[in-house]
Amino acid sequence: MVNNNRMPHDSPELREVLMGFLDSASSLCDMMNTTMAAVLNEVMSIQADEACGAGYGERSDARVNSRNGYRERRLETTVGTLPLLVPKLRSGSYFPTDLFERWSRTDRALAAAVAETCVTGTSTRKVEKVAAKFGVESLTKDQVSRLCAVIDGEVDAFLEKDWSGMSFAYLFLDATYVGCRVGGRVLCEAFITAIGVGDDGHRHFLGFTCANAESYASWRGFLQDLEERGVRGARLVTSDAHDGLRRAISEVYPEATWQRCIVHVKRDALAKIDGAGAQRRARAAMAPIFKESDPALVRALYHEAVGGLESFAPAAAKVLEGAEVDALAHLSFPREHRVKIRANNVQERANCELKRRAKVVQAFPSTGSVMRLLGGIVDEINADWESGRLFMSKESLKPVLGLERAENRVGEFAPDEEARSRAKVIMRIALDECGKAA
Repeated sequence: MVNNNRMPHDSPELREVLMGFLDSASSLCDMMNTTMAAVLNEVMSIQADEACGAGYGERSDARVNSRNGYRERRLETTVGTLPLLVPKLRSGSYFPTDLFERWSRTDRALAAAVAETCVTGTSTRKVEKVAAKFGVESLTKDQVSRLCAVIDGEVDAFLEKDWSGMSFAYLFLDATYVGCRVGGRVLCEAFITAIGVGDDGHRHFLGFTCANAESYASWRGFLQDLEERGVRGARLVTSDAHDGLRRAISEVYPEATWQRCIVHVKRDALAKIDGAGAQRRARAAMAPIFKESDPALVRALYHEAVGGLESFAPAAAKVLEGAEVDALAHLSFPREHRVKIRANNVQERANCELKRRAKVVQAFPSTGSVMRLLGGIVDEINADWESGRLFMSKESLKPVLGLERAENRVGEFAPDEEARSRAKVIMRIALDECGKAA
């Protein structure tokens, strides 16, 4: 049934309702503004009384100091500009550093908003107009520049962190691409990141950089920086099969086993197949491989998948066959870790968030702005990881960290006759179900 009682989008009644809503929202912001200012002023007054040893105007033998008026201070926040009265003392000084920074007139929420506005290429003078929408009465060009400098300082501190006090069992390496203006042209820049699983059981972003391509030189320089900052002794590194990256891993972390991301292996194989029907059959052939936990059965299924692909997609079969040892490297590590280390999903999920936040920018004005915004997001994600639940249990990581050198033992898991028979049955069922679905 059609509702004929709805107001047209341009009706006077609707405009009146919207204006009433905006007036109410404005009144609510003003109320919040006044309340926040009153609370902060009261907290500062109590702290000043404690510093004096007695209340305002109170006669007491415990008094050690006295008030000497106030100095006005305006704090810009996302709910508007708060007028504050900071108490002054007769001797010494008082400043509420636990409430806001001594030299910062803008809270961190507004700082983040301004920083994100700056990376879009908006001039600092235009940013002042944007800040007005947050209720900030004034924000000068110099203030915006200082805000960006603060964010840059935090990014620099993150990139200089020393990791020598922690051991890392696993590393995940990847890059995502963003549009960036370089030399007057918009190019695709690779934002390279490294994630590690430490002996504390948490995931950690270990570093990031912006490079013009996923070249060997870029990856080697990035990994050497990680090593110099204490990221050493990784037992397994998961990544895609980029030639420059693979070579850099082998040179900087020669003691680590390399795990070729199984998702990328599947994609590389499917890229060699034409036709939706053939691709659907190939997916069905590869799907059972990683649903089993017994290493011998997994290898038997892998061989069955290669044999099945040879009949209709020999190029894809060649890709799958050539990747066997590196794609199954995770079988050499504890069973409870395999699902998490055989693919680069931890990187892919982080990259999705980076792309989502970078999408609104479209093209960054410089590599510095890429590092500022995406570096801030990385820092934010990392804080959530380090304060959240464990990625792996500490006890399960001890055997891995205890290895002097990690070995790829896939060759030891040769399938016996029973494993091969089971693999044939599993594969036949998977392909039959694929045929019925088609």
